[in-house]
Amino acid sequence: MKFREDIEITEIRQKLFAGERAMFGSRDMRIVDSVFDKGESPLKESSNIELSGCLFRWKYPLWYCNGVKADGCTWFDMARAGVWYTSDIEVNNAVIQAPKNFRRSRGIRLTDVAFTDAKETLWSCTDVKMKNVSAANADYFLMNCSDLEIDGLTLDGNYSFDGVKRAVVRNSRLLTKDAFWNSEDITVYDSFISGEYLGWNSKNLTLVNCTIESLQGMCYIDNLVMRNCKLINTTLAFEYSSVDAVITSRIESVFNPGSGVIHADRIGELIIEKDKIDPSKTNIACRDIEKQSDRPEWLRIN
Repeated sequence: MKFREDIEITEIRQKLFAGERAMFGSRDMRIVDSVFDKGESPLKESSNIELSGCLFRWKYPLWYCNGVKADGCTWFDMARAGVWYTSDIEVNNAVIQAPKNFRRSRGIRLTDVAFTDAKETLWSCTDVKMKNVSAANADYFLMNCSDLEIDGLTLDGNYSFDGVKRAVVRNSRLLTKDAFWNSEDITVYDSFISGEYLGWNSKNLTLVNCTIESLQGMCYIDNLVMRNCKLINTTLAFEYSSVDAVITSRIESVFNPGSGVIHADRIGELIIEKDKIDPSKTNIACRDIEKQSDRPEWLRIN
């Protein structure tokens, strides 16, 4: 975000703001080393605002804003629901303790940002770019967002990327159960993903040079593509999915793939229920299938 050169900028330094809507509707301002204390919505309806080294201590600081740049700022725990209904916001070198930040906003740029309690954060946002972001306690992170570019995300929290559309993720480490559910047009490069039920009910999910650990991972997917991926402790994979996968490691078990091609170094157990799927629709290209079964373990009669 850049300030317009044809307008005068007002600068404020080392001020303490308190009370309801303390700086409501501000325009064309640079606020430095200042504290927004108790009092809701201090900068609501503001535009063309630069914040440097500022502290947010109370709720709803940046709602319905347009054109915000925040460098070296801190959102404390009670600065909840910090950025909603806002467009064109850039946040750099920040610590955000407060949950439920960023909702229904667009044009978001996050660089070197640490979310320490990222529950229900980044919901229904569009045009989001992240670089070197960490998110802890991040249940339901990025739900129903679209048009994402992410590089270097460290995520610890379940149900992430639910309903996301059009996203590219690179160089990330995702510890997350039920990731990418109900998503469309997702590509993940050079990343590590650990969590049960990866990708269920998604469409056009592509994983390239990824390492994955997942119980019942990559199931119920329409057009799953995997290239040069490694699966660790991954069981009951690919159930009812259409698959085009090149796996460079052993797969613990494959269960009822819907269609496509699966290349793997080795498969521990291939489970095919012929009354549930048509085996001819899937080509299993594997040099060593250790065991083949016609029923999963929980249906077998001893």
